[in-house]
Amino acid sequence: MQDERIAAHGLVLLGCGKMGSAMLAGWLERGLPADKVWVLDPGPSDWVVSTGVHVNAPLPDAPAVVLIAVKPQMMGNALPAITALANGQTVFISVAAGTPISSFERAFGANTPIIRAMPNTPSAVGRGITALCANVAGQSALGEAELLMSAVGEVVCLESEAQMDAVTGVSGSGPAYVFHLIETLAAGGVAQGLPEELALQLAKATVAGAGALAMQSDEDPGQLRVNVTSPNGTTQAALEVLMDPDRGFPTLLPEAVAAAANRSKELANG
Repeated sequence: MQDERIAAHGLVLLGCGKMGSAMLAGWLERGLPADKVWVLDPGPSDWVVSTGVHVNAPLPDAPAVVLIAVKPQMMGNALPAITALANGQTVFISVAAGTPISSFERAFGANTPIIRAMPNTPSAVGRGITALCANVAGQSALGEAELLMSAVGEVVCLESEAQMDAVTGVSGSGPAYVFHLIETLAAGGVAQGLPEELALQLAKATVAGAGALAMQSDEDPGQLRVNVTSPNGTTQAALEVLMDPDRGFPTLLPEAVAAAANRSKELANG
């Protein structure tokens, strides 16, 4: 990881649970020196301690970046530990779901560079995707945030924070939809006489393989679907159920995304 500001001034990670640990592992793997990272966490794992980063130690006066990775309900107790670092130069990046930039501007001041990031859980295995947006003061720091978050997967920059609720509905909550697809696909196999373990193995591998094919193919998902669907064949019979306009995916998934996006808006508005 090549970032002169972080190399010179260091990085503070507030909260090091699953997401924080995934990001830390990615940074260290990309060459960020352990002695340039300060972790604040009330219960750091043995792995975090073993990395050689500073754990619950006095912080540098002006770190390049403070990355906030605590749960939203813990924010009130956690932020006082880093408020003094709001000097106008340190960039604050939050991966807390449902916490708008305005909340951090109230805590740190509107002149503080603040970036809101929405990663998803596949970040834990380096296959996530993160959406970024920034306040006015943080626009020039988006490149730095993109570099940091790319350690756990793809990164996209949004036109405005208003898009973050939709992102939550698609990629933030989306892994849960896919996990449920795996559950129900396996259950369908069991209902047709397969042992549970085999049905689950088949469902996991099918979803993972189809996702990898969709990522690597030059063809769009619609064409990939057509490619595997023989006229009047088995796949077409299944798709007639799944693509039913009244009870299939075309109705269910947009409703699910809308429900998640609306809940995200409710959480942001308190």
